[in-house]
Amino acid sequence: MLTVRMQDIVGTVRITVAVVMIAVSTGSACALFLWLLELVTAIRYRYPELVWLLPATGAFSGWLYCRWGSQVEAGNNLILDQIHQPANGVPLRMAPMVLVGTLITHLFGGSAGREGTAVQMGGSLASQLGRWFKVQGADEQRLLLKAGISAGFAGVFGTPVAGAVFALEVLTVGQVRTQLLASSLLAAFISDQVCLLWGIGHTHYSITAGSLGHLTGFASQLTSSTLMVVLTLCAAAVAFGFASRLFCMTTHAVARWSVRFIAKPWLRPVIGGTVVLALMLAVGTRDYLGLGVDAPDENTVTIVSCFRPGGADQFSWLWKLLFTAVTVGAGFKGGEVTPLFFIGAALGNCLATLSGLPVDLLAGLGFVSVFAAATKTPIACTLMAVELFGAEYTPWFAISCVVATLVSGPNGIYRSQQRCQG
Repeated sequence: MLTVRMQDIVGTVRITVAVVMIAVSTGSACALFLWLLELVTAIRYRYPELVWLLPATGAFSGWLYCRWGSQVEAGNNLILDQIHQPANGVPLRMAPMVLVGTLITHLFGGSAGREGTAVQMGGSLASQLGRWFKVQGADEQRLLLKAGISAGFAGVFGTPVAGAVFALEVLTVGQVRTQLLASSLLAAFISDQVCLLWGIGHTHYSITAGSLGHLTGFASQLTSSTLMVVLTLCAAAVAFGFASRLFCMTTHAVARWSVRFIAKPWLRPVIGGTVVLALMLAVGTRDYLGLGVDAPDENTVTIVSCFRPGGADQFSWLWKLLFTAVTVGAGFKGGEVTPLFFIGAALGNCLATLSGLPVDLLAGLGFVSVFAAATKTPIACTLMAVELFGAEYTPWFAISCVVATLVSGPNGIYRSQQRCQG
């Protein structure tokens, strides 16, 4: 009996040390990635002519993955598959390859995000550390991979609670398994703190607490005078859900057509990059290239600008949706989440202009709701809203995320998500 207990203690200590190592290494990797991402974005703004090289660099990125990255091409879906059915783990090469691929995408103007890169770096580092610590049990491998997802998400966005819950909620639509919440929280908080220690800051968004002060409480406090406002917010949530659905359908369609009609994988991002340039010329602006969080020119449409009146055009959300769907669907590396933030915030800005409701509130609701609907993670996104914007409008964050998820259809951006029975 004593021997069994000692083995259990040693096993627990070994896994805990592995989780801490995953968090520290992933947090450091995220800090390096965010620093490099800021650097390449600054270079792109300084030399705007670099965008014309997007098709050529797409060919290089595609060739890179054809030559060395065929085993990691599936990206986030590979990590989800390894959690559902642990097998050979995630190759370590995924981390450097997705890092290089994402930096190429952003340097030359591809419209993509950053969470996919962070999650893939976390998953590959977690799998490698699992091999070093000789973790062989399926449940232990799942624990480490979830810790890697949590660490990557928290490190890149600065939202540790949301990152921990996201890693548990994203696996199966409609189900959150909380057995591994402690390890996910540990990894997320350590990763976030490591990024902060490296001097990495995160973009701050704000919703004015008094913008709709009479709606900061729960539904039981509503009166007939606020009914129209509530109905408008619910209608906005439905719009967020349909925008998410349109994004997922468009991105998957571009990916299917690319595979069907373009036989050579390295040629797909070439065609995709050319289409992005054509869209840029058609729209007449470069606002929808790159990450889209902020920009040196205050007249540029960005996520930050969407939180103020006049900070987005009527169809800014749709243009960003198309730019991103083509970029990601054609095979450029990065992620979808930050563009989803952009799409949601821009749509919220548009709906606020039409309805007369506060722009910052609807932009914030769209920011998290479109993401929630696309990833089927309304709980994590509600927590993210609280971490980013404060708790004043928590009920409306929750309602908007849930409604958007319900109307967004069965499919999200991750093909390897499972569905809860019933």
